[in-house]
Amino acid sequence: MAKLKVGVLISGRGSNLAALIEAAKAPDYPAAIVCVVSNVATAAGLKIASDAGVPTAAISHRDFPDRESFDRAVSTDLEKHGVELVALAGFMRIQSAWFPARWAGRIINIHPSLLPAFPGLHVQQQAIDAGVRVSGCTVHFVTPELDAGPIIAQAAVPVFAGDDADKLAARILRQEHRLYPEVVRWFAEGRISLIDGQVSVKDAATVLFSSEP
Repeated sequence: MAKLKVGVLISGRGSNLAALIEAAKAPDYPAAIVCVVSNVATAAGLKIASDAGVPTAAISHRDFPDRESFDRAVSTDLEKHGVELVALAGFMRIQSAWFPARWAGRIINIHPSLLPAFPGLHVQQQAIDAGVRVSGCTVHFVTPELDAGPIIAQAAVPVFAGDDADKLAARILRQEHRLYPEVVRWFAEGRISLIDGQVSVKDAATVLFSSEP
């Protein structure tokens, strides 16, 4: 059976990209990372991809007059590689409404909080400031509204007394690396359905818990 073709968008270090590439090395993994696009030419994730033999492209948003024209250029590169699922992995650009409409139902993101709590940036500090006892990460479909698309799966981690944003971020990141490849697997296996804004996943635990220190 042909593997699902996944295109990954990044802006930085590419740790979730690395997790996806590593998962895709398994012979029985049903998806393949076929291209990586970054809006930052110096993004460390581009080297991770090229070292793994994955085609890369650096497309600077600064070269375009508006968000949609940039988004169309990115989409053209994805289409060139036959991408069937777009995975945002630390892609630090707010997209125009055109992009999630073009890839509706085929674009996902991972966010380091238990959405709908703490959207946007600096989310670990937001969680600590709010005094929550549990935080985590969320994989969701992307819609024009920032961090507001239908939730596919979440992984929860404890927030400990004495945590700072860096400690909490590291704990959450380990779960991101576990959760994102799993959700891509579900997508490739046809186990995820999105109907009227609601997600269902066949035969999968969509909330995962970690008690790691």
